[in-house]
Amino acid sequence: MGQRIDVEHLNIYYGDFLAVQDVSMVIEPNSVTALIGPSGCGKSTFLRTLNRMHEVIPGARVEGLVEMDGVNLYDPDIDPVAVRRNIGMVFQRPNPFPTMSIRDNVLAGVKLNNKRISKGDADALVESSLAGANLWNEVKDRLDKPGSGLSGGQQQRLCIARAIAVRPQILLMDEPCSALDPISTLAIEDLIQELKNDYTIVIVTHNMQQAARVSDKTAFFNIAGTGKPGRLIEMNDTPTIFSTPAVKATEDYVSGRFG
Repeated sequence: MGQRIDVEHLNIYYGDFLAVQDVSMVIEPNSVTALIGPSGCGKSTFLRTLNRMHEVIPGARVEGLVEMDGVNLYDPDIDPVAVRRNIGMVFQRPNPFPTMSIRDNVLAGVKLNNKRISKGDADALVESSLAGANLWNEVKDRLDKPGSGLSGGQQQRLCIARAIAVRPQILLMDEPCSALDPISTLAIEDLIQELKNDYTIVIVTHNMQQAARVSDKTAFFNIAGTGKPGRLIEMNDTPTIFSTPAVKATEDYVSGRFG
C-alpha cells in the first residue's frame, strides 16, 4: 500500500542559493499528485527531496520536514538508501542499463540491495514486476535480450518494472512521458491509474492535459523571476485547479496564457 507524505516548511538549497522556498503539502496515500509549473520553478528539485536524491549533489541541502507515514525522512538516524528503496524514482528519459538483459534490469535494484534471491523467487518477481508495468506479454519470450533493444515506451515501462521490483510504497515520476510518442504516453498514463491502487504516485509534468487526466491532486509551482526561489502557489483537487483555481497565476498557467 502507498504511504502518505507530509511536507512542512521545506526550503531547498543548492549551496547558498535558495531554489525552493517554504513548501508545505500533504500527499495522500494511493493517489496521484501532479506537480505543474513553468520550467525552473523547482518542481523536479522538490520531487528529488522526497526520496533524498537532492542531497547527492555537492552543496545541496534542505531545511524543514518531510515525513512518510509519520517518520521524518531527514532524521539523522535514517539511512538515505532505505528511503530510496521505499520511494522509487522514474526519470524523464528511459534509462534501462543497456548491457543488461530485460530480466537483469528488473532485478537490478533488488540485487543492489544485497538481497539474496532464489531463481524461483527471481523468476516470479520478474514476471510480477513486468506484469505490473503492463510489459510482460510483450517481452516474456525475450527476457535474456538487452533492455536497450526495446522501444522508448517499452523501455520506460521496463524502468517502472525495475522501480516496483524492490516493493516501494511511493513512486516518483519526473516527466516520465516527455520523451515518448502519444501512444506510449497513453500506455504510461493508463498504467499510472492502475499503479495508484498499490502506490502513492507523485508526477512532474509539463503536459496540462496529462495532469488533468491522471492526477487526483495538482500542485502549481511558480517563480517570480530568474534567481528567485520556486514556491508552491496553490494545491487542490485536480478538477478545481483546472476549472476554478483560487489564484490568477494558476489560471493563467493552466489555460496556457504563460509558461
